[in-house]
Amino acid sequence: MQSLLSHPSLMDCRRLFLRNFEVSINIGVHAFEKTGEQRVLINVSLYIPLGVSTPKADELDEVVDYDFIRRSVAQRVSKGHIHLQETLCDDLLAAMLAHPKVRAAQVSTEKPDVYPDCESVGCEVFGLKALS
Repeated sequence: MQSLLSHPSLMDCRRLFLRNFEVSINIGVHAFEKTGEQRVLINVSLYIPLGVSTPKADELDEVVDYDFIRRSVAQRVSKGHIHLQETLCDDLLAAMLAHPKVRAAQVSTEKPDVYPDCESVGCEVFGLKALS
């Protein structure tokens, strides 16, 4: 996933990321997709202002914990069948942007086993909070 740290609104941020987090979930609109799980790769990048993510005491509570990302993904996928990758991406993006320290987020999902002639099919979305 490409970093957006050169975006003017994000130049004072650091990027936290979760790369190729593999989950097996019920996702898809076709009948055969509703009866079993599929492999999905999830990528998340969070853009967090340095002012709220630069540790002074080298303590976990001074930064956004990677567990927040994994836990948010796990909570969403545990809710049951999802028809569209777009829905999954949008839901995950909303969860990431709900964190008070996160200024922007980028989420992508990929289904690597859909077609034999390509690496994967997927969806990506980006969101940026309005600066106050």
